[in-house]
Amino acid sequence: MACDGGCRYDYEDYQEAADWLLAHTDQRPRIAIVCGSGLGPLGNTLEDQTVFPYQDIPHFPKSTVAGHAGRLVFGTLRGKSCVCMQGRYHFYEGHSSSTVVFPIRVFSLLGVESLIVTNAAGGLNEKYNVGDLMLIKDHINLPGLAGEHPLRGTNDERFGVRFPCVSDAYDKDLHDLALECAQELGYKDFIREGVYCMVGGPSYETIAECCLLRALGADAVGMSTVAEVIAARHCGLRVFGISLITNKVVTSYESQEKVNHEEVLQTSLLRAQALQDVVSQLVGKVA
Repeated sequence: MACDGGCRYDYEDYQEAADWLLAHTDQRPRIAIVCGSGLGPLGNTLEDQTVFPYQDIPHFPKSTVAGHAGRLVFGTLRGKSCVCMQGRYHFYEGHSSSTVVFPIRVFSLLGVESLIVTNAAGGLNEKYNVGDLMLIKDHINLPGLAGEHPLRGTNDERFGVRFPCVSDAYDKDLHDLALECAQELGYKDFIREGVYCMVGGPSYETIAECCLLRALGADAVGMSTVAEVIAARHCGLRVFGISLITNKVVTSYESQEKVNHEEVLQTSLLRAQALQDVVSQLVGKVA
């Protein structure tokens, strides 16, 4: 591992992790799924599972957040070979940007072609309700705009170009397929489409910050996902993202409401089945 603009990994580190996984499972996944807070049960739906705790995989750090199991699950879903991250890494845990996206680059070396990212998010859009599922059509990378970017430092052309385009970060075909799946499942009433904004965390946003994010055009806010999406696009992966709206942000100084992580986890459990249904049906339709 080298240090260049913050702690970074060498290409050999990614390759060592990928080689280790390929040597310990016969699965050759083409789809990777990242589970957000409270959404880990999605990985339990895979058949013919092979499970690896993060601490067993070379260069994988531990996940420290409640609701994140911290393991990779290989298996099949709707007949497709997949790998599922039950627990992700966050900047607020003290990880560098390269650590946050380390698994994504490993997935690309495993042969993964499509990435599905899920997260728990606060609803900024006044029309959103707790329990809604938001298909991510775009994002705002606040840490990246301030310099905390996953591609900062020397670029490795074996992953992608120096200046990748991310105006097409979220694959339109996958987005349309997911919308079709949600309609087929009868979930149209609580499906939304919007812009996700990433903040650093771990504190939840102030009222003034929520008003600012809403003015910027964000529909939901969270502390993950965006760095993974950027790294995935850098590696040439197709990306689909979906947010579970677990709470509505507070925008009034008269309000007595307070956001807490337990509420986020509880809402995730209540709507987890619907999210699993959408992702599962989408995987079945991915070419």
